[in-house]
Amino acid sequence: MKVNGTIIGLDKNLTLLYFLETQNFDLNTIAVEHNGEVIPRSAYQKVMLYDEDTLEIVRFVGGG
Repeated sequence: MKVNGTIIGLDKNLTLLYFLETQNFDLNTIAVEHNGEVIPRSAYQKVMLYDEDTLEIVRFVGGG
């Protein structure tokens, strides 16, 4: 799987929610694009990740 341009091998298929939690992402401060589609936070548990998938994960940063 490719995450933000970096290849990460998956040992097994897993949910997007599980992946994000195990990678210590703060779910309240990120947006996720899965294979070109923005995924709403409410769907993280339903989206299955496979080795050929692509994720783009962006963090919201405050500032002024």
